[in-house]
Amino acid sequence: MDVLSGLSQAVDGFRLAYERTGRGPGVVLLHGWPGDRTDYRDVVPLLAETTEVVVADLRGFGESDKHVREPAEAYSVEAQARSVLGLIEELGLDRPVIGGYDIGSRIGQQLACTRPDVVRALVLAPPLPGLGQRVLDPTVIEEFWYQSFHHLDLADRLVDGKPDAVRAYLEHFWRHWSGPGHEPAPEHLEHLVTVYGAPGAFTASIGWYRSRSNMFARAVAERSPAPQRRIAAPTTVLWPENDPLYPRAWSDRLGEHFSDVRTICMGGVGHYVPVEAPAAFAAAVLDAVHA
Repeated sequence: MDVLSGLSQAVDGFRLAYERTGRGPGVVLLHGWPGDRTDYRDVVPLLAETTEVVVADLRGFGESDKHVREPAEAYSVEAQARSVLGLIEELGLDRPVIGGYDIGSRIGQQLACTRPDVVRALVLAPPLPGLGQRVLDPTVIEEFWYQSFHHLDLADRLVDGKPDAVRAYLEHFWRHWSGPGHEPAPEHLEHLVTVYGAPGAFTASIGWYRSRSNMFARAVAERSPAPQRRIAAPTTVLWPENDPLYPRAWSDRLGEHFSDVRTICMGGVGHYVPVEAPAAFAAAVLDAVHA
């Protein structure tokens, strides 16, 4: 299967690196932190026989543009969604299914809220809305220490541009957030060290957290929308059983935020759903495409 690689036209001065594979209905897959478009390396082949799959590095990640001197809001969920929308329109994708986990999930939700006309359906793993005040539980706050750390200049001084520090830092999250029995692929970790280890790359990647797109600020201020303002796109949520960040019990309020949602419990799976369970993720996307 041929893979076409390219750089998108700039949106707000940011170009996205992307790969385009297959033919058929469109699918756009959005990665998380700390990852890049290769998080979907085992998902894409399962989709490309019957769909046109686009995987992109988000602003500040992988081979996409990184402007570390830009205001933090250049990396916000709204800004990231503008870039994804620009890519969809540039490639002429007709109402693709959007798949995402971690920050990619949030960006997919934002796109479905602001431009429901361009989204056929969503396939998402946490984070999802409905968390509310539960994020203030002390045991939860302990897990999310890194979001406060990313606001400090100390994060830049300790990690940015230092491949050994990047390796240790990223390996912690890939091991701690993965489900039991899942071992992150060494070659994937080394790839991420390469793309996060260059000067400025780590700082760009945490621009998301510095833009007030972090989970705490939004969850605490969250209110259930009126029924007519819920996300209308048919949504499949793959909620992992063993995600230390987002307990399975937090899926109980999804109906307050989505008009059409089904939830699948991913037994034995941790935070990295498309990496740990690529066949299940691909199956959910195909179901959404052909619904």
